[in-house]
Amino acid sequence: MWDPENIPWDEYDALIRKMLKPSRYKHSRCVMERAVELAEKNGADVIKAKLAGLLHDIMKNVPEKEMLQFIEDSGIILLYADLCAPQLWHAIAGAAYLKEKLGIDDPDVINAVRYHTTGRAGMSKLEKVVYLADLTSADRDYPDVKKARKIADRSLDEGVLYGSEFLIADLVQKERVLHPDTLACYDELVRQGVRVNGR
Repeated sequence: MWDPENIPWDEYDALIRKMLKPSRYKHSRCVMERAVELAEKNGADVIKAKLAGLLHDIMKNVPEKEMLQFIEDSGIILLYADLCAPQLWHAIAGAAYLKEKLGIDDPDVINAVRYHTTGRAGMSKLEKVVYLADLTSADRDYPDVKKARKIADRSLDEGVLYGSEFLIADLVQKERVLHPDTLACYDELVRQGVRVNGR
């Protein structure tokens, strides 16, 4: 049973340092720091944001075959869209790893890791924080990252909408399958009247 009052931070840090490539370890630390910043700004649980940010990519550098086996052993059935997108598997496997190997049973932390790549409809504040921390961490240097950071700092909803637009446009350009969770995330925000101001 996990205890949010006694999180073994040093143990988790050593674990991801061992499991991840150095650049991915650095990214995880940057996402953790950005998640804390966004959580403090938006009234989300700072400890949970720090934890999910640190561990969000824990399975990122596991070979695909091993990842698929772990997902299957966890009893998770992948959607067709999941099978078409190996870049999403680490989030699914990572959420299962947190539950099964680390004993973290907080659903909000698990979902923040599970949906940090796709987003989804009905995202919690913590999920939005971790999604945007991953997109706008200090180590990110893609075109428009400064704009993405500015939008995320202004509004979680605008930030997630901008992120989902960015992801959908990128997948369309590459003629890749669009994940239903990403589309549901986008559709929900648009239906709620969220708009990205000052483009």
